[in-house]
Amino acid sequence: MIRAELDPTFMEKKRNKVLWEVISKNMKEKGYNRSAEQCKCKWKNLVTRYKGCETIEPESMRHQFPFYNELQAIFTSRMQRMLWVDAEGAASGSKKKAVHLSSDEEEDNEEISEGEKGSSRKRIRKGKAVGGASCTSGNSNSLRETLEDFMKQQMQMEMQWRETFEARENERRMKEMEWRQIMEGIENERTTMDRRWGEIEEQRRAREEARAEKRDALITALLNKLRREDM
Repeated sequence: MIRAELDPTFMEKKRNKVLWEVISKNMKEKGYNRSAEQCKCKWKNLVTRYKGCETIEPESMRHQFPFYNELQAIFTSRMQRMLWVDAEGAASGSKKKAVHLSSDEEEDNEEISEGEKGSSRKRIRKGKAVGGASCTSGNSNSLRETLEDFMKQQMQMEMQWRETFEARENERRMKEMEWRQIMEGIENERTTMDRRWGEIEEQRRAREEARAEKRDALITALLNKLRREDM
């Protein structure tokens, strides 16, 4: 989150040592004692894992790399800023202000240039080449089309992710319902067994009481007979 807030500044500054120190300070304020070098190393590892998710199915991304959506949002926002800068420069007919990339950002951009980002970066370079031509209006239209294509791709990816998420959520709900039904069946079966055991226990006690009464009656009859004989 802290790195995402400072991403525009990282794109403008050539040297970023101070920025990593700022991130380290913000981390310490949140209770995480991390040095600037540790934060920088962690960011590189996250970018590397993000690159590895390009060959993974969408439904397994959340399990393989839980920060995929956060990094995708950072790089998507960065790409949109670059496209808008190119579009504004072409529309005004003037040379746009260069965006200086730090050494870390150059490596990051090289890593994400493959896969889905590769096609967009190629279109950006094509837009820059056309920007040197005399036809400013045609260049502006090309950049707008590039931006629209990029946004369409992002929307399609978002829709696919939502469909996958909804399918997994429905599957989870179905399994939860099945689990609840199984647990209710087990609970009902246990209640029935307890009730039957109680009935059997009551019957056993009744039989014991009946036998005890018969035994007592028999003993009493014998004692009475013996008394009569003695008399």
